[in-house]
Amino acid sequence: MRLLDTRTGQFVEKDPERTSYTVLSHVWDKVEHTPHDMSTSSAVAPIWSDHRLSPKIRESCRVAREAGYRYVWIDSCCIDKTSSSELSESINSMYQWYGRARVCYAFLANVPAGEDPRKPGSAFRSSRWFRRGWTLQELIAPFSVTFLSKDWTEIGTKVALADLVEEITGIPEDALVHAKLLDEYSVAQRLSWAAKRRTTRVEDRAYSLLGIFDINIPTLYGGGERAFRRLQEEIVRRVPDQTLFAW
Repeated sequence: MRLLDTRTGQFVEKDPERTSYTVLSHVWDKVEHTPHDMSTSSAVAPIWSDHRLSPKIRESCRVAREAGYRYVWIDSCCIDKTSSSELSESINSMYQWYGRARVCYAFLANVPAGEDPRKPGSAFRSSRWFRRGWTLQELIAPFSVTFLSKDWTEIGTKVALADLVEEITGIPEDALVHAKLLDEYSVAQRLSWAAKRRTTRVEDRAYSLLGIFDINIPTLYGGGERAFRRLQEEIVRRVPDQTLFAW
């Protein structure tokens, strides 16, 4: 697993089962930095002082470092997407990586600091982070999730706001706080949690659900809706639950 060292700004390879690390969950911008961008930059200056790079990367390292964590994983810059094998392995491992993280920082770029998230019509309630496909597993997999506002100050934690997050997403509080296993929810229920979420790539509608069903399949971009069909076929093969057809 490729992680960012929050002190040096360098990439390091670590065993996720033996390493204490944090992860960043975010909605992608139009331009995100690649591992190549990061390697080129961090050879010149530490990432938190290199203003050629995304403030998102610098700030996520700062927040993790100040909380006492040496390493952080950020999907946009820690996966080499030019390697199809690395991309496929990362997508199939991502749910476990989020689940093993000490804390997941959910960066809500459109939520101002100081706002009461429970207030009717709050920016927290309408944050696009709750409408993206990939953030579903990033919300569920880690036990500890800390929501951050657009200026990187803490809004609250998943545990403290579980009832509100259930209201926003339709995901039961027991699933959010790991009081019940995902296997205790029907296939149709789990699929319904993703029904109103969107992904940029059609195939990611399926790939963003792999961890929710504890399924591994090869990732093949370019196949369009066939990816979701392959996911459904694997669910039927491995999960003794016919509610998939009702859904």
